[in-house]
Amino acid sequence: MIGCDCNVCRSPDPRDQRLRSSIYIETPECSWVVDTGTDFRTQALREDIRRVDAVVFTHSHTDHIMGFDDLRRFSHARGSMPVYASPETMRDLERVFRFAFNTSNPVPYYLKPEPHIIDGPFKLGETLITPLPVPHGDSIVNGYLFSRADQRLIAYLSDCSAVPDEIVEQISQVKALIIDALRDKPHPTHLSVGQALEVASRVRAEATYFTHIAHELPQSAESRLPAGAHIAYDGLKINF
Repeated sequence: MIGCDCNVCRSPDPRDQRLRSSIYIETPECSWVVDTGTDFRTQALREDIRRVDAVVFTHSHTDHIMGFDDLRRFSHARGSMPVYASPETMRDLERVFRFAFNTSNPVPYYLKPEPHIIDGPFKLGETLITPLPVPHGDSIVNGYLFSRADQRLIAYLSDCSAVPDEIVEQISQVKALIIDALRDKPHPTHLSVGQALEVASRVRAEATYFTHIAHELPQSAESRLPAGAHIAYDGLKINF
């Protein structure tokens, strides 16, 4: 947090040094990123990411889209960049990044987005991606379920203030639940730790990882979580 001297902001634990929430998924067929936040360039350099075949967006809030133009490096390698988003999110992307979507500029290293509207499940390689609409305050945003060979591998719900029963049923017993858990104190647009744990108890995932964490929640708080629940940290890798 800018200008903050709290214990987390001054923590020597590198896991307390958090950039914006995002995930990168690599499969035998292709690789993609979910959201391009303000820190996307820094994250891609840190993790030495060399390939992005597509980008999938949860929603269009600033902390999830403002690294969009840094996809140009990967777009140049491919010739274009497939962009998957809900109609509302795509509309916002096209407005904010009009220079990329509405251009006839032939410069080869510019970002060339290839829009794909999400209106149901779709596939990237052999991975089935199922949108999970959840409330985020007064908005509805997309989480995602990632499945392969009929196995529910990851449910990603980075921004939500509740998880409806029908979504819980869709992701029941997923291998990894990655879920919003901003802090202990309630918040109008994000789940608290207690609320996230309640959702996790209904989902019954093999492992649960908290993300989109505020500076009120230190990494050391993981010691008080129930078995199977973890506080995610920048650079965490999960293999299946």
